[in-house]
Amino acid sequence: MSFKIVVDSCCDLTSQMEQDPCFVKVPLSIRSNGSVFIDDHTLDQADLLWAMRQSEEAPSTSCPAPQDYLDAFQGADDIYVVTLSALLSGSHNSAEQARVLLEEDEPQRNVHVFNSCSASSGEVLIALKLQELASSGMPFKRVVREVEQYIYQMQTLFVLESLDNLRKNGRLTKLQAVVTSALKIKLLCGATPEGEICKLGQALSMKQALGKLVDRIAADPGHRGRTVAICHCNCLDRAFQVKQQIEAKCQAEKILILEAGGITTVYADDGGIVVAY
Repeated sequence: MSFKIVVDSCCDLTSQMEQDPCFVKVPLSIRSNGSVFIDDHTLDQADLLWAMRQSEEAPSTSCPAPQDYLDAFQGADDIYVVTLSALLSGSHNSAEQARVLLEEDEPQRNVHVFNSCSASSGEVLIALKLQELASSGMPFKRVVREVEQYIYQMQTLFVLESLDNLRKNGRLTKLQAVVTSALKIKLLCGATPEGEICKLGQALSMKQALGKLVDRIAADPGHRGRTVAICHCNCLDRAFQVKQQIEAKCQAEKILILEAGGITTVYADDGGIVVAY
């Protein structure tokens, strides 16, 4: 049976994935400093970063409408959908509404919406796992079970130059006291199993914080033999430095470097690094 993997635009696909017709991306939109940015191939990251720096308010994002997802569902029997954490965006809820509508009109088709409980790099790893399993001819329900287990085991870590956008957007509820008292400290953050942002450590510099990130991966035996995805926001050299440290200290099977799209740029801001494995 034919299959399609539908992702929202916080999934920072590689160029190879972008060219593969099995992947379809549904864009969110961003409003900052009076301008609206559609998070697709037309988005200019430099323009978005400039707008965010010029604005006293945090950028806001709008999730796709259910109809946008419905349109993306066309053309395949089995539909797998990957959205960023349901605790960070309404994208997951919108995709679920589209799933209900599709199942009412075409009950013979299969569709499942995965809450990545992550973003960016994490979504990419889930999409790749879906492609691997679905391409093998594995039945739809088994693919869903396998990938839900993969999501449960997946880890997401990140270090940002600035937490300002996350703070202004209310994404750091549990970190408010830390953020307001120690803005200059670099935090090593992660995602809870439910997809909520949590603090894992702190350092006095970006270099130290990224070192702690790599050490945390190395100390986790679950990383061995897995793919590690590193997404960077306008800091390719930093991403390669993290890659080199992971190669030296860890036993990953493969390491991907990804470029941040618009939504990841909003969350990670200039200089941010998001790692999933």
